[in-house]
Amino acid sequence: MIESLVEDRIGRLEGQARSLALVLPGGRRIGHPDADVVLRLSSLLPLRHLVTGNIGALANDCVEGLLDIEGPMRSVAEVAAGLMPGNPTDNGPTGPLRRTLFSRWRHRKAADMRQIQRHYDVSDDFYALWLDPRRVYSCAYWSEPGMTLAAAQEAKLEHVCRKLMLRPGERFLDIGAGWGGLLLWAAEHYGVRATGITLSKNQHAHVNRLIAERGLAGRVRMLLLDYRDLPEEHPYDKIASIGMFEHVGRARLPTYFAKIRRLLAPGGLLLNHGITAAGTRHVQLGHGIGNFVERWIFPGGELLHVSHVLEVMAEQGLEGLDTENLRPHYARTLWAWSDAIESRLDAARRATDERTVRAYRLYLGGSAMGFERGWMALHQTLASRPNGNVDEGALRGVQCTYPFKRDYMYRR
Repeated sequence: MIESLVEDRIGRLEGQARSLALVLPGGRRIGHPDADVVLRLSSLLPLRHLVTGNIGALANDCVEGLLDIEGPMRSVAEVAAGLMPGNPTDNGPTGPLRRTLFSRWRHRKAADMRQIQRHYDVSDDFYALWLDPRRVYSCAYWSEPGMTLAAAQEAKLEHVCRKLMLRPGERFLDIGAGWGGLLLWAAEHYGVRATGITLSKNQHAHVNRLIAERGLAGRVRMLLLDYRDLPEEHPYDKIASIGMFEHVGRARLPTYFAKIRRLLAPGGLLLNHGITAAGTRHVQLGHGIGNFVERWIFPGGELLHVSHVLEVMAEQGLEGLDTENLRPHYARTLWAWSDAIESRLDAARRATDERTVRAYRLYLGGSAMGFERGWMALHQTLASRPNGNVDEGALRGVQCTYPFKRDYMYRR
């Protein structure tokens, strides 16, 4: 019975009749003999996930070793999309009270530290295999079509610094500074006095080694610190939050932006960059995708729609000035990461373990597909803390350093 359902499900893959085949325990094959993607099952349990289109559970079966996936990752992603019964952003809202209470509980300080370290401290050698040499673990900016990943990541760092209008001597804070790409770029190219924070022990040690090697001690510092514990006595002129607020959680978002406002000098600028939801009411993707990412990749991560982010910013006294959606840039970034890890699988297994490699292969390829199809987005939002001083001259109305036009962001 289940096998007939599987045969029917494979046959209904729209426009993909040759895309998928299964090899059952014992060797029986279902599907086209020359299929692009082959699932080799060591158990029959994954069949119910395939029939129902629970892609997240099917991915979990792969990580757990109940099936092996053969085929190029782009084909795997297309098959996965074809198996789903609908758009994963249409999974319906979670009850607002339950959603808020759950978010608040799992974003306590100790929980956040555990979750961050579980993801970012997997292995520095592992991340170095598929990230660019600066280990920038966020969306690149493909300002020219022929760019390498490394060049596109440098273009992103420059894009952020231009938007923030960094100037020599300014106090600059990078919240969630990762392996230090933006922190060091801002210090070396714009002459700022830079502070970065992270909860990852590996990142903290790595960036402090780079600071020492490059002779930046005294101008740049990297702290192992929760954002809630940052001292507020000496405000910063400019603040960046890159790939950070996804870890903050819906319930803690007002606390987060209120803290940033207090850390930001009047008239100062904030650049908030992060993954946002395509739908306005869900906190994770449906069809089991969100559950898979929560379990294996980003524990505690929550997707918020950009409209909600802007609303909370405004409520906490930060004025949104400019918002840019870099969704297609992130699709291309993720495919570059996916291609890199696919070309170094043996080294990746030596750096971590088989389950981690399987999880990240599916995560990177699946996420690239998700951004291509608009199931997620990536927004950069520039905001200010107004200083209350109305300019009486030609630029009457200005309350921060933000100019009247956006062309300064794109001048070479």
